[in-house]
Order: sequence, then structure tokens, then C-alpha cells
Amino acid sequence: MTGAAVPADGIPAGVTVHTLAGLRVRSSAFRLLALVRRVKPRLILSGMYHLNFLVLLLRPFFPRPVQVFIRQNGTASAALLDGKLPVYTRLLYRRLYSQADRVICQSTAMANDLAREFSVPASKLIILPNPIEVDAIRAAIPRSPAQWTGPGPHLLAVGRLSREKGFDLLLEALVHVRNQFPHVDLVIAGAGSEESALKAQCRALGLESAVCFAGHVEQLMTYFSGATAFVLSSRHEGLPNALLEAAAGGLPIVALPASDGIRDLLRGKKGTWLASEISAPALAAALLAALKSIDAGQRFQHAFIDEFRFDRAIRAYEDLIDSSLSDASIKGRK
Repeated sequence: MTGAAVPADGIPAGVTVHTLAGLRVRSSAFRLLALVRRVKPRLILSGMYHLNFLVLLLRPFFPRPVQVFIRQNGTASAALLDGKLPVYTRLLYRRLYSQADRVICQSTAMANDLAREFSVPASKLIILPNPIEVDAIRAAIPRSPAQWTGPGPHLLAVGRLSREKGFDLLLEALVHVRNQFPHVDLVIAGAGSEESALKAQCRALGLESAVCFAGHVEQLMTYFSGATAFVLSSRHEGLPNALLEAAAGGLPIVALPASDGIRDLLRGKKGTWLASEISAPALAAALLAALKSIDAGQRFQHAFIDEFRFDRAIRAYEDLIDSSLSDASIKGRK
């Protein structure tokens, strides 16, 4: 943690940014503690599960009073089932999350999971939507250069190249889709440890000419123009911003039922196709159903995205923080 506050581009006036010098969260524990003791914030909001753990572990050493809010990005029990997190992570969820003043979830399904699997008190759980720049995304699409060639249909998928994102399932499904749509192509935007394995799978399946690994894409909406559909192939997932941004752009959406939150958001909605189960054949069936229904260039309003609009979502966070600080002040005067 640097000793001086550093202004950051794009940060509103009056906001001070402090940078962590540690390469990993755990290596910055003492610097974080020193900063909190120096700044003496009234409230701390943390937004990544490993940072949440660190903040809650350090909480007994923070100056009092300070409220701690943590934000959960995914369905915790599903992430643990994947087997890539350390075995003690379940214990940390169970022992630490209950010590937060508020646990912010993106969906009712996430909140229910924390209450059921990790005994987080329902009184501490609150559901707030992710803020999405809906209007900015829609304005950027017409200005984006063409990213697609060939007759299509053109499929777009986004995420880390890791097992939980299910891109191996998507590649298997694409083989079946090509039987009926021989010119279908797929762009996968993202980077990660599974890149070599996925490219090898492409070669084994004869998909090299049909699949483009675009790497990390800073402005995802540049691929929205011309895309036939957005595909979410995750084995487990919370409520990813890529899905919400695709919905803001009006793209048809084909998804695996990767969480209760995704099922609740998409089930029965016009312009969305939800697979019956998490498998390559089910994803292929959903893709074929969508591609047979979609007109070229068709877009959908996706009214469910309105609750995620940036101004509404940020206002919900502000209202929560303001009311919590106000309540704490009232209690402090008693």
C-alpha cells in the first residue's frame, strides 16, 4: 500500500484512490490494516471473495466503529463443487461471512445459497443488481467496426478460458450445430489456463476454421454488431456482466442453466433460449432452436435489463450505504 493517495483517471473529484503494492491479496494484509487504521473509514465495501475473507479476518484489528459490507459475485456452493478452490474455503465462508454487517448478492439464488449452505443470517443478506451501462452499450454498437466475416450465423461467447465456463461443452455443441448450419462460426473472447486445451479440442473436432479465440477484449460491444446470438455455456455461474451486457445490446441469448439466478432471469423471456440441462447435447438443442427462430440481425428489448441500469443500480448501493451510516450515527448518539 503506498503511503500517498494517488488520483486515478475517470474517478470523480473528491474520491481518493489508494493502491496496493502487493502482487496478491494476502501479501497486502499489513498494508491494508495500516491504511484502515490511518484513514478510519466508517464503512468498508469489499467485492471479491478472497478480499472479503481478508477484510473479515482483519476486522477485529480495525478501529471501531467501522461497518464491513461484502459483495458476493457467484454462487459459492457451485464454485466449491468445481474442486479448484482450497478445501478450507468452505470453512472460511461459514466462519467469516456471518461476521459482515451486510452481504450483498446479485440474485435471490445467491442469497439463498449463502443462507442454506453457509448459515449466513438472512437479516444480513441483501440483493442489489450489478450496475450496467445500458445506454452507453447501445450507443456504442452502431459505431463499432465490423468484426465478422462470412455468411454466419455468428455466435459470441465471453469469459475466462477455464473449466467452469464450459467452452469445451460449447465446442462439442458446435459440431452438432454445424450439421444444420454449416457456415456457423464462433468467437470466444477471453483468456485463461485452458486456452491450449480448447484449441487442441478445436483441432480434434475439425473446428479450426469455425472458431476464433479473440483473447481479452476490452470493449465487448464491438462484437455485438453482426453477432447472431450470445452464448453462455458455463457449468456454474453467478450472474455474469457479459450476459447482462449482451442483454443490454439486445442480442438473442442462449444459455445453460448454470445457476438458479440465471434460470430465474431468463426462463420464459422472449429472445432467450435456456437449455434443459448442463450438457453439450442440451446446449446444441437450445442453439438450434434459437437459430431456427431468429431472423437475420434480430434484436430484443430484454426488459429485464432495466433494473441493472447504471444509475438505478448505483443509487441502490448509495441508499444502502447512506441508510446504514445514518442508522449507525443514531445508535452512536444513544
